[in-house]
Amino acid sequence: MGHLNLPASKRNPRHWKLLDLVTATFFGLVFLFFLLVFTPLGDSLAASGRQTLLRSTSDPRQRHRLVALIEAGQNAQPIEACPADAVDHMPCEDPRRNSQLSREMNFYRERHCPPVEDTHLCLIPPPNGYKISVQWPQSLHKIWHANMPHNKIADRKGHQGWMKKEDEHFIFPGGGTMFPEGAVQYIEKLGQYIPISGGVLRTALDMGCGVASWGGYLLNEGILTLSFAPRDSHKAQIQFALERGVPAFVAMLGTRRLPFPAFSFDLVHCSRCLIPFTAYNATYFIEVNRLLRPGGYLVISGPPVQWAKQDKEWADLQAVARALCYELIAVDGNTVIWKKPTGDSCLPNQNEFGLELCDESDDPSDAWYFKLEKCVSRTSAVKGDCAVGTIPKWPDRLTKSPSRAVHMKNGLDLFEADTRRWVRRVAYYKNSLNVKLGTPAIRNVMDMNAFFGSFAAALTPDPVWVMNVVPARKPSTLGVIYDRGLIGVYHDWCEPFSTYPRSYDLIHVAGIESLLKMPGSSKNRCNLVDLMVEMDRILRPEGTVIIRDSPEVIDKVARIAHAVRWSATIHEKEPESGGTQMEKDTQNCVRIGIAAADNIYRKGEAGNGQA
Repeated sequence: MGHLNLPASKRNPRHWKLLDLVTATFFGLVFLFFLLVFTPLGDSLAASGRQTLLRSTSDPRQRHRLVALIEAGQNAQPIEACPADAVDHMPCEDPRRNSQLSREMNFYRERHCPPVEDTHLCLIPPPNGYKISVQWPQSLHKIWHANMPHNKIADRKGHQGWMKKEDEHFIFPGGGTMFPEGAVQYIEKLGQYIPISGGVLRTALDMGCGVASWGGYLLNEGILTLSFAPRDSHKAQIQFALERGVPAFVAMLGTRRLPFPAFSFDLVHCSRCLIPFTAYNATYFIEVNRLLRPGGYLVISGPPVQWAKQDKEWADLQAVARALCYELIAVDGNTVIWKKPTGDSCLPNQNEFGLELCDESDDPSDAWYFKLEKCVSRTSAVKGDCAVGTIPKWPDRLTKSPSRAVHMKNGLDLFEADTRRWVRRVAYYKNSLNVKLGTPAIRNVMDMNAFFGSFAAALTPDPVWVMNVVPARKPSTLGVIYDRGLIGVYHDWCEPFSTYPRSYDLIHVAGIESLLKMPGSSKNRCNLVDLMVEMDRILRPEGTVIIRDSPEVIDKVARIAHAVRWSATIHEKEPESGGTQMEKDTQNCVRIGIAAADNIYRKGEAGNGQA
């Protein structure tokens, strides 16, 4: 108390400095509390923290122990939910992570997967208000806004007929930047120059697809289009395509080959995709040439085709096509159509791009993390006839043994037996296991271990499409799948798949444990827990998983199913008829696990409102 009467110069300066510091700290903490609780800054910082938690783990050893406990069925609690702002998370296409990478040839927009020990083991939740998806074919025209509340495309592209918001729905009029009057009219225009109808063309690739209206409306013509685009400024264009029930996945034509075998597509399409086809000595045109079937058609609409101030780019594009002996079918406004030659006779020739044929040792179907080549793939590198006009028309090509299968060891017998086997199995799924295949409840289907695509072939009468995945470390049978008129990609299941969460209604896999193993070894490269967490990420709420494997593996799957909040049942395999004794003995060891994704705790109370 005596200090109060002392002159200022006599007071204890050390005592008052400490008191000031304590007081300032107290009021600073109070201010920070109000700032974090009552302002948007707090929400932003919290979201940033949750993203950090999602992308990293504090102790890889703890993660490993948790995985081991889950595999053994000793972890009583289900895997936790990811933060709410992770609803659209794609581990290998994370813009926050990939933005630090090189911009050269759009390297930063390609797949770049984090090490598994740097990922948080959690289950992706749906957005608030999520509803069971609108059923096909109504979904082609409208979807629930709450399932992907991203208004950016509607705001920017609504005047071009891409999409617009109406009440609880996004509406898709069917337009695009180069066809604002609608995809139907645009397809009719293309039909004046190329055989859209009649089954000559079946598989198509749409590059930079927007919301995939072109591919969606081509289904009416019996043409199955796989659309792709990167995760870019439009953010969710592939997600919209999948929600509509149109085949699509996330990809970028950058520094690597796209994950398809050579000569897969009868038709390749670019509508204002803005791919610089002639850059880097025409590297991107060469990649399109690798993918396009001999005798197939290439359609480019938009820049640089007769586009203002792009005379040089347009001239260069025509020069590349001439160098590869593409036949010019038509130039209609800003749309050009070429037809690819059926042989290699055009090269080598003199051309300003220095284009040459690849070495005979080059495998043009090697396309998993394979750098783009600056040479032209040889048609003769693929054994057998694969040209448009010489292969059977659709639907005959579905069941006729493709030449790529015939040239495999015992390929003809394997193909025919595999086709018959999956007709029986799919009938068993429908009739005895009550899987809702063939009903409007299932539209988007994935086969994780597709082999010849016979599971998908057996489903062609149903209103579904199937993404056939051929594991990158297994024999390359994806070319056979495309020859049949089906679609698919290469993938390594020790990495996340390039799609958004909630992409598929049904996921099917025969031999799930084989996807984890080193080729020719019993050692696993990755674990079943991470794989099933990834399957859960891409599965829609109330979706279905069918897994075929040995009893031991199915028992392990059932234990993990509890951790990922699936309700699982185990069934004996279907009765087999015919086949060799070896086939019968092998199949007698198989059980079938069917799981349904939980829709209550993690996925939320999804509404069942009818569109």
